[in-house]
Amino acid sequence: MKRNYRKEYTNYHGKPKQKANRNSRNKARRKMVNSGRIKKNDTRDVHHKDGNPRNNSAKNLSAKSKSKNRSRK
Repeated sequence: MKRNYRKEYTNYHGKPKQKANRNSRNKARRKMVNSGRIKKNDTRDVHHKDGNPRNNSAKNLSAKSKSKNRSRK
């Protein structure tokens, strides 16, 4: 069965809360690049230690490999 990306966006990714979370994740990435903790095309992900994508304090952000950051415990 093919994925319906339009439906996914309408039902989840397009909701105001999810847009705010995505915006905050993008801000966290820019913050890490500007501080020099990661490079612009770095393959690592920005990790939010407390799991809250809207908490972009310096203490809460770290750089992790994609495999470590995206795995479930």
